[in-house]
Amino acid sequence: MVQIFGDYDDKIPFSDEFLILGFSPASLPLKQRWRNNGLSADFLADYLATFFPANDSEPASLRKQAEVRNAVSYIANELLENAMKFNDDSSATPVSIKLQLYPDQIVFHITNSVSLQNGEKFQAFIQKLRHSDTQELYIRQLEENAENDNSTQSRLGLLTMINDYQTKIGWKFQTLPTESHVFIVSTMVQLAI
Repeated sequence: MVQIFGDYDDKIPFSDEFLILGFSPASLPLKQRWRNNGLSADFLADYLATFFPANDSEPASLRKQAEVRNAVSYIANELLENAMKFNDDSSATPVSIKLQLYPDQIVFHITNSVSLQNGEKFQAFIQKLRHSDTQELYIRQLEENAENDNSTQSRLGLLTMINDYQTKIGWKFQTLPTESHVFIVSTMVQLAI
């Protein structure tokens, strides 16, 4: 079974410029790798920034490189944190993040597994996200998070990606015959450049 939500596009052509990082749940529990998320996100951002050469005599090129680096670092970190936090430890599916560079956009593609229960809760949030004003939803989420100190699902990262970076986000949920107790979730984020 496959379900698509939002701006998930399987038909985006393959890019010759890409980078993939994978994290195997078998070598070390993914939740113990939490501290590596920022390091991995910064690596991805630094790698992609090299495609936007900066020239000291052209301030616009310096700004563009810094903007791309900061956006990639933020988005990759948020995606990795969510994937690691909600990954189902009983699944053998690795967490992977792929960046593809196109002339007009950067596409992030991250895959992880989640329990069926967490997947259904996330799908409900996605429906709320798709049918709400994202600025208003951001404020509501801030208020809900302030009222509930025990919440592990702030959802502010996704809303920041949409509101501050004008990204398009989509999700693909699928079940596999070999792992019917989890959803394999693929999140696609499209960042215009």
